[in-house]
Amino acid sequence: MAHDLQCWKCGASLREFTLPLRRLEECRVCRAELHVCRMCVEYDTHVAKHCREPTAEEVRDKTSANFCDHFKPRPGAWVAPNTAEVDQARAALDELFGKKS
Repeated sequence: MAHDLQCWKCGASLREFTLPLRRLEECRVCRAELHVCRMCVEYDTHVAKHCREPTAEEVRDKTSANFCDHFKPRPGAWVAPNTAEVDQARAALDELFGKKS
């Protein structure tokens, strides 16, 4: 079954996995567990408990495998870090404290 899933933690392709993902499936690159809230279509940091599914039990650790029956993997789970913003903040701190590169 072809899909465009990526690991929520490192962005590695998950094409070699078949769906549905098993509970203890791990990314072959970074070893992150994949049946996690951060990888689910219902994950949303703008709602209570970070889950849009009202009948789901709360899962405290959003990055560890869980038994949620509502889990459906989400194609956009991985977000590349904004390194430009980090570099800009670091440069501002260096300038503030007089540190030379």
